[in-house]
Amino acid sequence: MSAPTHTRSRPAPMGRADIRLPWWALVLPTLAFITLLVLILNPSEAQAAATDPAIPQLVERVQQLIAR
Repeated sequence: MSAPTHTRSRPAPMGRADIRLPWWALVLPTLAFITLLVLILNPSEAQAAATDPAIPQLVERVQQLIAR
């Protein structure tokens, strides 16, 4: 006994994939990225703030390179 297959009522457009993501698939990674970026830019608010200023110097250098 074979299972019924579902077919599309109209063909997929050529050259495009029909992929739909749920809203949280974009929001959650974006929120995590922004949270980590804020912690890197302002490490004094983090619980375990390091005394090594390497990360802020790196971010400042990247900002200078982008500004050129």
